[in-house]
Amino acid sequence: MNIRTSRRGSSAPTISDVARAAGVSLMTVSRVINNEANVRPATREKVEAAIAQLNYAPNPAARSLAGAAQIRIGMLYSNPSQGFLSEFLLGTLDQASRLDVQMVVEKCEIGDHEVEVAGHLIAGGIDGVILPPPLCEAEAVLSLLRKARVPAVVVATGVAPQEMPESAMAVQIDDRAAAEEMTRHVMTLGHRRIGFICGNPNLTASARRYEGFRAALEAMGVPFDEDLVAPGLYTYRSGLDAAERLLDLAEPPTAILASNDDMAAATVAVAHRRGLDVPSDLTVCGFDDTTLSTTIWPELTTIHQPIADMARAAVEMMATVIRQKNAEPPAHRMLDYSLIRRQSDAAPRRRPRGI
Repeated sequence: MNIRTSRRGSSAPTISDVARAAGVSLMTVSRVINNEANVRPATREKVEAAIAQLNYAPNPAARSLAGAAQIRIGMLYSNPSQGFLSEFLLGTLDQASRLDVQMVVEKCEIGDHEVEVAGHLIAGGIDGVILPPPLCEAEAVLSLLRKARVPAVVVATGVAPQEMPESAMAVQIDDRAAAEEMTRHVMTLGHRRIGFICGNPNLTASARRYEGFRAALEAMGVPFDEDLVAPGLYTYRSGLDAAERLLDLAEPPTAILASNDDMAAATVAVAHRRGLDVPSDLTVCGFDDTTLSTTIWPELTTIHQPIADMARAAVEMMATVIRQKNAEPPAHRMLDYSLIRRQSDAAPRRRPRGI
C-alpha cells in the first residue's frame, strides 16, 4: 500500500457539497432528492438551487439500478466514534440519493434494545439492513434478520471472507495488514519500544489490528513486551486511560499506536499535559483517518480506512440484491487502505527517565 500525505479527493459534487451550499443537513437534501413531502417549500427551493448551482446529479451507472418502486434500507448504529459515524452516514446518504433508496437510520445500544429495534424494522417491511461496527457482529441481530429472510450487509468486520456464511455480504479492509504496515513504518523511523492501544475486545477487527502489530514486531525481530499493550474501547475516554498507563511505565514507549483516531487523539492530549512534545518526545499514530485526525495538533499519522466508500458500497450491494431478486449475492468487497503520514510521527530521541 502507498503512503500518502493527504486524504482522497473527488471532482464530482456530492450530497455533502449540496448540503453545505444550501446550509441544511444531509438528511434534508436526501428528502428533497427523494421527493419526500415533509420539507418546507423555502428549504426545498434552497436545496434545488444548490443542486442546480453545483450541477449535482446521481451517477448514471448507479442510478440504473433504481427500479420503479423505491426501496427502504435500514441502518442500525451504535458507535462511540463520532468521526467514524459522520463519515459513514455521509457515504450512506450520498449513495442512497443516487440509487433512489430511502434510508431509515436507527440508534441502538448493544445489549440494550438492538433486537427490539431490528424487530421494529422487520415488522415495518424494511427491505434490508446495513450494520456498521460494533453492530456488524451483533449475532442476536444477525440471527433475527436471517430468520426473517431480510438481507444484511456488515461493514468493517474483521471476520475473514472465507469464515463467513456463503449468503453473508460484507465490506471491509484488511485490518491486520494495515496495522502491520503502520507498525513497520514506525520501526523504520527507529522506534523499538512501541506501545499499542487495543480496540473493543468484542470486535474481530480489534483482534486483527493487534495481530498485525504483533506480526510486525516478530518480523523485525523486536521482542514483545505485554506491558506495552493497553486495553481500549475505541472511545476517547479509554484512550486517555490507556495513554496514562503506558506513559506511567518506568521505561515508557517512544511511540504509541492506537487502534483508532479517537484514542490516538486522547494520547496526544495526555502527552501534552505531561509536557511532552509530539512527535519529538513521543510518536503517536491512529487508525481510520476520520475528520478528528486533521482537527487536532499535530495532525495524526494514521491508516486511511475509506469509511464513506465502504458505506457507499454497502448501499449499492444491498440495492442490487433487493432489485435483482434472482441475482447471486455480491461477493465480499475488500477495499484498499493507505498509510497517511502527517505530523505526529518522527524518529525517537533520548528522553530523561521518570516522566
